Amino acid sequence: MKILSGVLILTVILFFVGCDSGRGAFEISADGGINVSVLKPEAIEVIRGGLADENPIIRSNAIEVVSETGTRELLPIVAKLLKDEVAPVRFTACIVIGDMGFSGGEYLLRRLVNDRDVNVKIAAAYALTKLGRLDYGEIIRSALKSKDQTVCANAAMLLGKMGSSSDIDLLYNVVRDPESSDKVRIQALEAIAMLGDEDIYGAKSLYLLISENSDDKIMGIRILGALGTSEAKDAIKTMLYEDIWEVRLCAAEQLGRLGDPSGRPEILEYLRNVSRDFDEPSIANSMATMAIGRIGGDSLTEYLPRLLRSRSKLIRLVAAQSVLLVTQKPK
Repeated sequence: MKILSGVLILTVILFFVGCDSGRGAFEISADGGINVSVLKPEAIEVIRGGLADENPIIRSNAIEVVSETGTRELLPIVAKLLKDEVAPVRFTACIVIGDMGFSGGEYLLRRLVNDRDVNVKIAAAYALTKLGRLDYGEIIRSALKSKDQTVCANAAMLLGKMGSSSDIDLLYNVVRDPESSDKVRIQALEAIAMLGDEDIYGAKSLYLLISENSDDKIMGIRILGALGTSEAKDAIKTMLYEDIWEVRLCAAEQLGRLGDPSGRPEILEYLRNVSRDFDEPSIANSMATMAIGRIGGDSLTEYLPRLLRSRSKLIRLVAAQSVLLVTQKPK
């Protein structure tokens, strides 16, 4: 069972086909801009296909895309996946049912609180708290003490998503615990940032940004993105000038999540001049595709038709997410 990252591109490797401009596939609106909405039906079908795919990784990622895009029409299908034979799929389905407040899944969630997989159990408890059954939160808090580091990390993530500042001290205890693994500490720090504790700004997150390790930098960017303060955004912007493309693209995507398009030039430069082989299974390629949906703009969205029709099911999912996110942006 992997920790649910909340960012599709950090949990899978995506395979791209060539990403030459697909502008000709778009309608042009009256103001001369690209009309991405013509791709929306195709994007919905890509997600629908992902939910029914034989590969559990694709099913899990399709569930996340439903949540990221708020595609409520597909929630009944997600609810059926609460009975999936693969634990990570059930885990992800629980979280999305809770995040989107779909009461139609409550009966199955109550059964999953007794699931044989502890990760699924705490995800079901989380979903029930989001549906108003707050007493189930104690199941998650108890799991934070687990010796299983994956269970502990997932519990930390879920507490961050629950949104109660009363859990901040519990999470700091996990950070300070010498028996906590690095992945648990980092997940707890991200959860603390999600809960709005600005003290995290001067702590581990900044240390991660100055690390020589690109994975550390990316995690630091995500923690600051979860915090979302003006100071955090300023720190993320400094990462747009890093030598490592994965770091720059992550910074651009996180800024896009926060409504700041400052990273658009970096994404465009990467798509036009850096990545010449989108068949390469690189994290940078996948981050750039996700950032299109976060930032938008004709210069980026012209790449979406080709990406939506990639040979890779995974990249089609990310492109479908970007299509739907762009269509939701105010005109």
